[in-house]
Amino acid sequence: MSPYKIAFVSLGCAKNLVNTEQMMALCRRAGHTVTGDPDGADVAVLNTCGFIESAKSEAIENILELAELKKAGRLKKLLVAGCLSQRYPDDIRTELPEVDGMLGTGSYTDVVTAVEELMAGEKTEHFGNIHRTFEDGERLVTTPPYTAYLKIAEGCSNGCAFCIIPKLRGRYRSRSMEALLAEARQLADSGVKELIVIAQDITRYGMDLEEPSSLARLLKELCKLDFHWIRLHYLYPEVITDELIDTIAREKKIVHYLDIPIQHCNDGILKAMRRRNTRAELEDLFARLRRAIPDLVVRTSLICGLPGEGEAEFEELCQFLREQKLQRVGVFQFSPEEGTLAAAMEDQVDPETAARRVELVVDLQSRIMDEYNEARLGTVMEVLCEGFDAQAGCFAGRTYADSVEIDGRVLFTAAGAVPAGSFVNVRITGVSDGELTGEIEE
Repeated sequence: MSPYKIAFVSLGCAKNLVNTEQMMALCRRAGHTVTGDPDGADVAVLNTCGFIESAKSEAIENILELAELKKAGRLKKLLVAGCLSQRYPDDIRTELPEVDGMLGTGSYTDVVTAVEELMAGEKTEHFGNIHRTFEDGERLVTTPPYTAYLKIAEGCSNGCAFCIIPKLRGRYRSRSMEALLAEARQLADSGVKELIVIAQDITRYGMDLEEPSSLARLLKELCKLDFHWIRLHYLYPEVITDELIDTIAREKKIVHYLDIPIQHCNDGILKAMRRRNTRAELEDLFARLRRAIPDLVVRTSLICGLPGEGEAEFEELCQFLREQKLQRVGVFQFSPEEGTLAAAMEDQVDPETAARRVELVVDLQSRIMDEYNEARLGTVMEVLCEGFDAQAGCFAGRTYADSVEIDGRVLFTAAGAVPAGSFVNVRITGVSDGELTGEIEE
């Protein structure tokens, strides 16, 4: 078998990116050449997201672009992996004949076999058990050398009414503490300074293991390693314990930025979503967090237009945001995904009404973010430099309050060179288009 040139394209979330990095490592270990450019490759592996309508559209656009490369003779085979193939295998077979093979979400580890089958002229499909647990092993990390993800669990058992993920990714499975610490140690030794702990729900980490563990216990161990920042994505509100709050408050390496998806605040809508909180419980949680962590920055996700959301429920959400002043909010229009409980509910909200509500929340939230940014003026903040931005003509980086590729940046000037991956103190002097500006404090 001669080595092949295999190109990887990863769509969707960071959790998907980790699966892509694992597939890349498997292919390289098997002796193949791994690249990010499909032009001229033997096989392109497209790792897809199939979570909501916009993600499906993006995946199909990418398939069609790669199909054009195949047609032009600049790509031999196309292998589609991930959530789209897991969710719509029959549609891909009938509607997208350009696809030569598929890998389901339980079969990432079959990538080498699938590539070799494709190159032998076979039509390959691997759909393994989506509930199985394997210690994920080696990765070819593709993020900048100073930042990396650590995926601590796979799947989800929360069963929210609007979400298809448990059907695509299986039930919640924690990875063993031993495997996670070994992987984290490798990342720290390779020079990673910012570790981003991810899973569909990191708060339930360890509860399903034979010897139950907890996120707090894992974080205490991770903090012993040579990281500068440890960032947490996503914490479900109902499982944030006092022990966890205390750990986040005490451990200096854990950044005071918590991604807590609440989705709504109205009790009726939360119940319809099959969420496990009430508005009063959310308010109590935010109050406890802020008492323990005074400089806390909260990011959340919201859905507008869930069936049953009338003007009163929407106004309650707006009032909640005005009171709570959450600094980072991602707001999404309800997408009625087939196979979910919410898609079959009565009282569906007109899409135009839902879209208008999203715009109103975005406007409201931008004012709250402006207030937060203005309160930073004159302060000195620690910034992770991500390099020189030629377009802006200065350096760019992130504070603890800005997660990678989600939030804003800090644009700053310096007398000399500032290496990417270094931490510097920046005096904040201005705000420009929602981004902070400043100068290095010598």
